[in-house]
This record gives sequence, structure tokens and C-alpha cells, in this order.
Amino acid sequence: MIKIEARTLEDAFREAALQLECSITEINIEVVQAPSSGFMGFFQKKAIIVAAKKLGTEEQTASTPQYQEQESSIQQDHYLLEEDDDIGSGIEYTADYDDSYDEDHDDALTQSQHMILDDVVAEIQQKTQDLFATICFDMESIDVSLYDEETIQIIFEGEDAALLIGKEGYRYKALSYMLFNWINAKYGLNLRLEIAEFLQNQEESVKRYLQGVYESVDRDGRAQTKILDGVLVQIALKELRDRYPDKYVVIRTNKEGLKYILINDYHN
Repeated sequence: MIKIEARTLEDAFREAALQLECSITEINIEVVQAPSSGFMGFFQKKAIIVAAKKLGTEEQTASTPQYQEQESSIQQDHYLLEEDDDIGSGIEYTADYDDSYDEDHDDALTQSQHMILDDVVAEIQQKTQDLFATICFDMESIDVSLYDEETIQIIFEGEDAALLIGKEGYRYKALSYMLFNWINAKYGLNLRLEIAEFLQNQEESVKRYLQGVYESVDRDGRAQTKILDGVLVQIALKELRDRYPDKYVVIRTNKEGLKYILINDYHN
């Protein structure tokens, strides 16, 4: 079994057939990640598939140990192209196969996804440590883990960790921006950066502030926040969308380029 990354699924299928030296119809394929064109050139994602020859043909083993135990059961018959209003064109995949394969396929796909994410976490851990190896601050090991299936968490701890935050969080913002753009562009994942409990304190501060906003929304059906800077606006956006899934919750920018969040009904 092999893992293939390509710009489109069609390219990935062709590469799989080339490497396995057979026709596409002789291959079982799992789509681990659908490609995304992103938005205005940002947040693009490659197509990632795991492929192996079907039973009855010459069996293909993995080129790396982490794929040796995987066995695909998907019978890829057709693919439906749909438009995604949020990020541009996307692809929804459907497969015609016997219902008895459903549970095996879900288990195999989930296992494949976790194995790939584990590899990503290990790679980010090593590269982040290499990046900060020569820093002059007294730091402990940088901890990298999977916060959820779409987010990498990086934690900086140590005697001088707080110095990475900077006055009013300016160093934190710079590090967060740098690391996010690397991780999101290469791996298609979001970032949760914690330095000496800075993010935790910011989250608690935002939650306290939002209590008054909740009262306004519950009373009037709408509200807007004060001007929020940097990570604060993202924290508040997540909290508000989780609390009001049926309302229109969006970041707005005023004439000075400062950001706030508007909460309203969709029809207003």
C-alpha cells in the first residue's frame, strides 16, 4: 500500500497506477484528504490518497512501515464535483460498494488519517525544535501535539518562556503568525499556540467579557463586540459561534482597520 500526494485527485490516481504498475480499475483507493483550492490562493490543500492493488492481483506492500497494516476496501466508481461557496470549488466523493464494507472502510480510513497526522505532529515537533534550538532564552522542550483533527497545538514552557510573549503580546502575535502560515500552508492545519499560559489567560479574559455580550444578544437578538485585537477576535468568534449556531456571527473591520464581531439574525 502506498500514500500519494498530488494537486488533484486525478493526478493522484494516475500516480498510484504508475507506481503500482497497473490500471486504475485494479486499485483500491482511500481518499484521506480531498484537495481544496483555498481562498484567494491561501489555505490550499493537496489531494492525499492511500492506494493498493485489489485482491486477486499482485499485492503491493507499503514502502514505509506505517502503511503495511492498511487494507483498503473502497470500490471507487464515481466522483461528484460540487461548488463550495466558502472556499471555492471542492469535490464530494461517493462510492458504490456493498454495505458490509462500510464499517471496515470507516475503520481503515480513520486509522490512515491518524497515522498521517501522527507523522505530521512528529515532523512539526522536530522542525520547531530545530528552529528554536539556538534561541538565547532558557526554554524547556517544545511540546507539539494534536489539539483536534484540524489543529496543531504548540506549547512553549520554561523559565524564560514568558519573554516570548513580549509587551502587549507583540512577540506572541509575530510567532503565531509565522508558525500558522508555515503549518497551514504546508499541512493544511490550524494552530493553537500556548506560551506560559498566555493563551489560557486570554481565553478566560474573553469569556468574562462575553457574558455582557450574551445578555445583549439574548435580550435584543443582536449585538456587537468592542474592538478586539489579534488572537482575541479569533477566541471570541469561536465562543460566539458555538453559543449561537443559528445566528449570523462574523468579523467586521471599521474604517481604521480595527476588528470587531457582529452577531445578528440572518435575515437582518
